[in-house]
Amino acid sequence: MPALPLAARLIPWFAREKRDLPWRAPGFGAWGVLVSEFMLQQTPVNRVIPHLKAWLERWPTPTALAADPPAEAVKQWANLGYPRRALWLHRAAVEIRDRHDGVVPREIDALLALTGIGDYTARAVAAFAYGDRHPVVDTNTRRVIARAVQGRAQPGPPHRRDLTDMEALLPHDPADAAVVNAAAMELGAVVCTARSPRCAVCPLEDVCAWVLAGRPDTPDLRRRQARYEGSDRQARGAVLRALRERGAQPQDHVLADWPDALQRDRAILSLLDDGLVEVEHGVLHLPRS
Repeated sequence: MPALPLAARLIPWFAREKRDLPWRAPGFGAWGVLVSEFMLQQTPVNRVIPHLKAWLERWPTPTALAADPPAEAVKQWANLGYPRRALWLHRAAVEIRDRHDGVVPREIDALLALTGIGDYTARAVAAFAYGDRHPVVDTNTRRVIARAVQGRAQPGPPHRRDLTDMEALLPHDPADAAVVNAAAMELGAVVCTARSPRCAVCPLEDVCAWVLAGRPDTPDLRRRQARYEGSDRQARGAVLRALRERGAQPQDHVLADWPDALQRDRAILSLLDDGLVEVEHGVLHLPRS
């Protein structure tokens, strides 16, 4: 599908149908966009919004966050999940303060050099905060491309060629390109969903390769996420919650009643390896530096 027909359909659709989300507000700023992108990784929008508001009220700039110890970032992260993101965001804030005078950089290479930032986040900041023309690809975008362009029910595993595929669909105008990036994500999130796509209200229905092919049930090759209940990830979250709520504790006392003692120990060791907790004289606490 060439760029012009896709853009001509998605831009007016997005103007009518886009959700009112805080990071889409005029003047939201590069720091706000960066924080929102960290939080939105594998976390639903409705859970992110109140945490984002609280975070930016407490730390309105990277320098403000960098001035606090990393433990405060881990505490503020609360129950968002994947808490390494909080630690990475704190490290990125320190790097922004020390390398870029407290201003989130605009260049892709500079963004990629920050802790915790990959292809998607770097391009999202450059496109949505600074208005530069870059392909921005998330899970929803990949599904839209798989169906509308490739005629597949689901995308394959993430690959560098995803950026090339999206690049080919962007209009030349940077402002229009940013809108098409956002619109493709929005379409995948609210219309072209994984399980129950609403093709009847999709602006691409009559040109969608998957629909035109009869909506074939092609194989889903994506890697499945392990179940949370009973997992080491659940145990890790419980350890962090205990330290956030009750402060530093002797290591042997943390989750002393956890049903699987070996899993508890694995969780603590993995948190130590990740730098999310520290131990001093047998006492476990959140990171202080």
